[in-house]
Amino acid sequence: MAMSFQKPWFLARARRRFAMTRECALLLPRVCAALADPRQPGSDDTCLEKLLDWFRELTLFDSTVQLVQDNPCLTEFITSVLALPEPSPSILSFTLRLAGILAASENRFQHLQQEKLLARLFGRDGPPNSAVWEDASVRSGWVQGVHNMMHHQPALHLLCSGGGIDVIFTLQGDPSLFVASAASQLLVHMLTLSVESETTKPLSTKDCDWPACAQMIIKRIEDSLQSSSASHIEQSLKLLTSLFGSCRATWTEVLWLGVAKQIESFLTEETVQVQHMLANLLLNMAWSPVFRDTEGSFWALVTSALEHLTPVQAGPLAVGILRLYKCPQDVRIQALTVLLQPMDCILRAASQPLEYAGLLDESVSDPITVESLLSSRSSCANLLCQTLAHLEQLLSLSRLPVDLPYTSLLRSLMTILQFCNGFLSPASPLGSTISRILINCFRVQRSALDVLAALSERKGSDTLIGSLFDLLLAYLESPNTSPTVLKKTFQATSKWLVRLQELSCSNSQGQQTEKILEDVFLVLQKRLCSPCWEVRDSSLEFLTVLIKCLRDQDEFRQSLLSSEVPRLTENLLEDPESYVRASAVTAVGHLAFITYFAPESPVVGNQYNKENTVAKLQEILSTDPEGFPRRAVISIFIKWLRQGCTGQLEDTEQFVSRVIQTVEHDLDWEVRLGGLELIEVFCSQTICQLGLLQCPYAPVSSAVTSSTHWNESLQVFCRAKLFSFLFRSLCDCDKPVGQRACDVLLGLRSNFYPVSTLEGSQGTGDSAVGIAWLQRTLRQGSLAQNFPTDGSNGVDFQDPENMMLALGAVALEELHDELNRSSDHVEKSPQSLLQDILATVGTIEENEADCY
Repeated sequence: MAMSFQKPWFLARARRRFAMTRECALLLPRVCAALADPRQPGSDDTCLEKLLDWFRELTLFDSTVQLVQDNPCLTEFITSVLALPEPSPSILSFTLRLAGILAASENRFQHLQQEKLLARLFGRDGPPNSAVWEDASVRSGWVQGVHNMMHHQPALHLLCSGGGIDVIFTLQGDPSLFVASAASQLLVHMLTLSVESETTKPLSTKDCDWPACAQMIIKRIEDSLQSSSASHIEQSLKLLTSLFGSCRATWTEVLWLGVAKQIESFLTEETVQVQHMLANLLLNMAWSPVFRDTEGSFWALVTSALEHLTPVQAGPLAVGILRLYKCPQDVRIQALTVLLQPMDCILRAASQPLEYAGLLDESVSDPITVESLLSSRSSCANLLCQTLAHLEQLLSLSRLPVDLPYTSLLRSLMTILQFCNGFLSPASPLGSTISRILINCFRVQRSALDVLAALSERKGSDTLIGSLFDLLLAYLESPNTSPTVLKKTFQATSKWLVRLQELSCSNSQGQQTEKILEDVFLVLQKRLCSPCWEVRDSSLEFLTVLIKCLRDQDEFRQSLLSSEVPRLTENLLEDPESYVRASAVTAVGHLAFITYFAPESPVVGNQYNKENTVAKLQEILSTDPEGFPRRAVISIFIKWLRQGCTGQLEDTEQFVSRVIQTVEHDLDWEVRLGGLELIEVFCSQTICQLGLLQCPYAPVSSAVTSSTHWNESLQVFCRAKLFSFLFRSLCDCDKPVGQRACDVLLGLRSNFYPVSTLEGSQGTGDSAVGIAWLQRTLRQGSLAQNFPTDGSNGVDFQDPENMMLALGAVALEELHDELNRSSDHVEKSPQSLLQDILATVGTIEENEADCY
């Protein structure tokens, strides 16, 4: 079935929407004349890019010649630029791209051809033969212009007959990487367009009759691959890699069969070193069903590549193969062997004879190659980091297409970490060499800890859990552990502690779990007192994660509350570093779920004063000079309110009211935004508790009284002084605050005024005057000079009747649309853009220009 944008009514509406307005049509000739005038100062490149975007919109749904016929200034502009002896590179680049956009339609292409413009722009006598070609922006503009135009056969024929193919192949080796990449992408596009638009019957390996343009490109690819120039070979390999990655048509197999033997020879070729290019090429082919679903030569080539490429080159190919769900089993096993070979070598180097089972039964390539790389200071860390990154990629998959030897892999990871921190003294010469290279190697430590964390979610790696925690605790305790490595260690430890709790629930490992938790909190106590603020910050983040994951576990709660960690955490609310104070706020907020809000706290006594903690957080919200701690406080208060905890602290209404009165004057817009979220949750809960709606945030223990009138909830909101903050926020200078306030007010209106009963009542007397003032003020938005909420303007924000009138009378939907409209919607208009360009080149009065 045809998609909606292909239907006549859609195209007609789109043409009307993107048609050029009369005002723009009047400005365009002056803009073209100004841009083509070499005496004028150059226009801003950003304006030129926006102008091109506008022309793309104009031509998107209109393939007729009307645009260039109704606006002859466009062809006059191109002619004028071509007539300049030394055009500005930026203007010439703009002209080339504009011509390509206009020529994308075959009708406009023919019109420009009749004017003899396209051959002068993109033919053999065009810019490539001029001095200005030395400028990369011109070469880039030429390539983009050709790409813009390349949507039909006449454009193909123009390039092929005018020598354009040679120019594009040359540009593949351009010193500008952007130009070189664009040239390669253009060749892929032209080859695909030629085959798919000019072929009358499907191509096959037996009967292959390539179209003329495709034949020219393929001949150049074949010649480059057979040359002795490494750069030419690399360019063709990049082109093929891009082609096989973007095109899944069956004709790609026909092309491949013509170059396969030459590419296969590169695996063993010593005179031309392009092996590093082959992994990406073969991987893109493996993802294509054209090659993936065939048996025979392609997979044999992949096997050969895994065998002949170096471990560093073969690694990306191996992990890519392992991510495939459709792949021959023997190839998958070989790829896994390549990936695990460095890890197997680490295990074997750690002890001789080997104490435990290795990762591999046999190697794909010579183990000596991997050993030599691991024995070299320049390559050891690189090889291990690449291997570890690939393992993390595999472990991140929800379903692994291959079985990994988890126990041996975990042992290998632990060995690497022991090497890095000097905890292991290997007996073998290779192990001693690797140990010396890896000592204090932070890169390898971080990578290994990432894989270790990912491994916690895989079953079958639990047998070494005691030794693993010994290693993690040693890292946490060691003064040599850098702050970044410590952060990774905390992350891995939290993952494995969750795994440990799962294991202790399913078997009798309670004593081991209790001992590990006790040791972890002892280390954490020391780290919370570290002189390094990054360490204190990471420690608090670690504690927060543990509480989130384990707060329902009795062993965890008892171990935590019997340690000094809670007291030290509260002390850090006064840390000199704002990041640490923010993390301490978050940790204390989550700690409250155990110390204050748990149905039965495991600790007896008044060790933890909840009122004191709440007072501290409110003090931080009102007095902390940095934004991060204040944002953290409002986030915690929202979390408490969502989970129904504030009722145990004090009356929720008073709590919210005090917080809002503090937040509404905060200079940080994110804090004010958090205050609005707090109001939204509070309103939703209040309405639900009064039995008016089903509430997503209502605590389980809420008393529901279905007979309560709406007026009662309105009185609650007025007493809490919510409306003054909500209506003032509509005029906030930070748009997200205004948008959120409008959303909350619209939500309240939908509750108090069902659609069928909504009336725009303006009230009477003083209330009518007040509502009129409120509407005038809100229309000014962020330009409103002041917003008194003391009732002096006739609006009492604490009076339910006044607020009921305001909710019904204020045009909230209009405000919503205005707030969600782009702040630069006027300046983004094409008319404003044209005026800006004229202002830049000085052809209109200064006071007529848009300034933004």
